Amino acid sequence: MTAAADTAKADLRRYLQEARDALLWKLDGLPEYDVRRPMTPTGTNLLGLVKHAAGVELGYLGDTFGRPSGEPLPWLADAAETNGDMWATAEESREDVTGLYRQAWAHADATIEALPLDTTGRVPWWPDGRDGLTLHHAVVRVIADTHRHAGHADILRELMDGAVGESATGTSLPSDDPAWWEAYRGRLERVAREAARKA
Repeated sequence: MTAAADTAKADLRRYLQEARDALLWKLDGLPEYDVRRPMTPTGTNLLGLVKHAAGVELGYLGDTFGRPSGEPLPWLADAAETNGDMWATAEESREDVTGLYRQAWAHADATIEALPLDTTGRVPWWPDGRDGLTLHHAVVRVIADTHRHAGHADILRELMDGAVGESATGTSLPSDDPAWWEAYRGRLERVAREAARKA
């Protein structure tokens, strides 16, 4: 493997791991109800986002490259309930779901390590004839999906208890003063109303 390929893999793994960590961090310190409760009209919930992300990694960075994890995913069975990967049943503990996600990381990382980025795989759930992609493409797709869901989780968590940011050590926000945010939000509300009046 070339130095350039090693660097590309390291970059991809870094951004994937940052998204994984951010997504899991959003569960920290929350009671069982809060990690499961639907926060949007379509039922988006924190633990469901983690469960979904685990399935995405096992699919795109496992099955797609002929490297099945052997981990049963009941929500993919033919008779499974629609959208079953987007929420955890009462029988699935938080530890079950987060443990599955960590297993998915290990399996996906092993695939990235073992195969060249130009390796071609076949996505079993894509239409025949349009189901091929490279490992590089698959990793980028998983990074994008995971960051998207980490963003969803960030918003859900903020709505619950005001906790925001991408990690426990860095929020990337301009202030941690609640009064600053109240004034900022008030200004945005005034601007929105003014723009609406002008429209």
